Amino acid sequence: MVLYLCVMILENATLKERDKVSSTFVDNMKLPIHGWFRYTAGFSAEWVTSVFNKFPNAKNILDPFVGSGTVLLEGLFNGKKTYGVEAHTLVHKIAEAKLLWNTDIERLQNEAIGLLKKAAAIKLEKRDYPKLLSKCYPPGTLEDLFKLKQAWLETKMSDESRKLTWFIITSILRVSSPVGTAQWQYILPNKSKSKVLEPYIAFENKLNAITSDMELVQRKKLPLGTAKLFKGDSRNLSEIQSNSIDLVITSPPYANNYDYADATRLELTFWEEIDNWGELQNLVKNDIIRACTQHVAHIRNDVDEYFSSSCLKPIRDELKVKFDLLAETRLHHGGKKNYHLMALAYFKDLAETFIALRRVCKDDSNLCFVIGDSAPYGIYLPVDQWLGKLAVGAGFNSYSFEKTRDRNVKWKNRKHQVPLQEGRLWIN
Repeated sequence: MVLYLCVMILENATLKERDKVSSTFVDNMKLPIHGWFRYTAGFSAEWVTSVFNKFPNAKNILDPFVGSGTVLLEGLFNGKKTYGVEAHTLVHKIAEAKLLWNTDIERLQNEAIGLLKKAAAIKLEKRDYPKLLSKCYPPGTLEDLFKLKQAWLETKMSDESRKLTWFIITSILRVSSPVGTAQWQYILPNKSKSKVLEPYIAFENKLNAITSDMELVQRKKLPLGTAKLFKGDSRNLSEIQSNSIDLVITSPPYANNYDYADATRLELTFWEEIDNWGELQNLVKNDIIRACTQHVAHIRNDVDEYFSSSCLKPIRDELKVKFDLLAETRLHHGGKKNYHLMALAYFKDLAETFIALRRVCKDDSNLCFVIGDSAPYGIYLPVDQWLGKLAVGAGFNSYSFEKTRDRNVKWKNRKHQVPLQEGRLWIN
């Protein structure tokens, strides 16, 4: 009996520790397919399956902030009908590539190796590379990467192989750079890292890792569901049919001033989708949730209109108090960041998202949002309460918050000392 109790205590302790990281991407790096690309904003695939088990009758699943595709993949593996919407152009392509895990392995290998051989034989004309890339790579490495890119542009391949080889080249850009370009972080040209791979070696390594995962999962012959991925906007969900969704599992951007546009500037510059900061903002910022001060300066003349919006009514008075406090506090900080405008735009965007979700969800549906709170300039924003109120204001019945872990508890190098939390907002 004593041994049984000890085992139970240990198992419960382990479950609690695992639950703390369920809202992070860390465990996914050990899983086939999921681990192809480290997506910092993601959450645990195993936790997603546990939510499926909690609602076994839910057949139609939606993730309106699909990210790198965790919910879509787990839905496929569990026989569900899954739908995902992603606004960020690069992230959408990454999720799209991961969904091709069931494609023909031999064809992919042959076409990818053909691309690699063609790249090695290419003689590039001299050209001026974008300044950002010149800061991140030695000339020889940059030349090899552009040879891979030119070979990708010129090589005839199946549509699946084209998307997967694009993904391979994209995923090796940072491991081939000797400067501070860890996955999904801002570019830090003045920092260096010790472990760097040559582009051709990195390409072949990634190809082998991907095809190995594909073979492993394909061999299982799972009773697959379906997955539909859309490039769209969570604030209208125009691609999703009304009254069709049983279960929503998602995690919106946190109101913590992380710039999802700037975080992919290296990749977008390499593929020549952008040439400067303005193009970056125009390509990415218009359709994503505004959780960053870089994306809101233009709304300063629309503040009254924003506050008068009916979708913000459930939290208008509380938000206005914090808005005014942030507007005053910013004047005493060197950066004078527009956190007041960010908070206003962020909650308006999420309010519109809940209205869109209420349209597409069935009356007995359930929603789970992985969220974190925020304290810009040390001024606390009760994100879980405000999002819950916005959901009810949009027509949902009720909400509750389940804390999973503390955030911002190690004060070194922090901007403020307000303890924050992360957890799951349950809505029905």
